[in-house]
Amino acid sequence: MTRLLPTLLALSIAAAYGQPMPADYDQAIKILSKQGDFKEKVLKINIPRNDLKVTIDGIATPTPFGFGGWLAMTKGDGGMDVMMGDLVLLEDEVNPVMSSLLDKGLEVTAIHNHFFFESPRIFFMHVHGHGKPADLARMAKPAIDLIGKGSPKHQSTITGGTSNITAGQIDSAAIAKIVGHEGEQTGAVYKITVGRDDLKLKEMGAPINSRMGLNTWAAFFGSDANAEIAGDVAMLPSEVPRY
Repeated sequence: MTRLLPTLLALSIAAAYGQPMPADYDQAIKILSKQGDFKEKVLKINIPRNDLKVTIDGIATPTPFGFGGWLAMTKGDGGMDVMMGDLVLLEDEVNPVMSSLLDKGLEVTAIHNHFFFESPRIFFMHVHGHGKPADLARMAKPAIDLIGKGSPKHQSTITGGTSNITAGQIDSAAIAKIVGHEGEQTGAVYKITVGRDDLKLKEMGAPINSRMGLNTWAAFFGSDANAEIAGDVAMLPSEVPRY
């Protein structure tokens, strides 16, 4: 029994924190000099904008509410990985980051905003690529290194409003009951993520799951008396409401 304890402990740690990191993914993380984890056959690399002090309509809002960028990789056919990501950028970062990604052979599949009345103005850039993990990391690194390093050349196009939401107690159990899904608490933010595993989506043989970005999520910040919500909804064309 004594000999089994170290093995059981290792298995418990792996279950709690994810699967053992494959060597090629460990190399990719080191190239990017970022933190990440490996779960459900997906490497998730975190690129949070902790450097930003964001307000939404005058509300000081923490990074977990929706300012955490990321890259994700998973195995496809022919020894190639599929990479997807969502980068959180200031207006002045959009052009240089996009140019770097395209110059290195990666694809930019979308640029959009998530919020109204946020300050500074923030855009989200979706990234896509195929290749070996280390090669993808090297292609992405020059763009990632630009994030948070430049000096703004323009005044933000948005200024905050007059809302008075502050961090408080949110009844997350009540929210989970209404939504029908449990969420996770990160600091003052409660976030529910719902994968679209029903779609069985694949790209180049790689299953595209929730950790690769195929999910619906909603984040809550504030208190039971006054709160704000942000999120993304993953839908098929037939599911998009038409007015």
